Amino acid sequence: MKYQLSFLPEVEEDAYAGYVWFETISTGLGEDLLRMFYAKAGEISRYPLLYPIIYSEFRRSLLRRFPYAIYFTILDKTIIVIG
Repeated sequence: MKYQLSFLPEVEEDAYAGYVWFETISTGLGEDLLRMFYAKAGEISRYPLLYPIIYSEFRRSLLRRFPYAIYFTILDKTIIVIG
């Protein structure tokens, strides 16, 4: 079952800030970050229960290659990405 995915506004702002920062390090690196971020978000929407609960009802998925994680919770059939 695929869940609906919802991002808090701060999450997309953080992703964009990461994009800008990595682009200053190396051209194209910010693009790689966003590609991995949205690919991981799609994976979470398909298999959210694979990711461990780290606190209360909050789960975490680590991004490969970048020092970032996606924190989310599941409410009914909606995944809310909080960080």
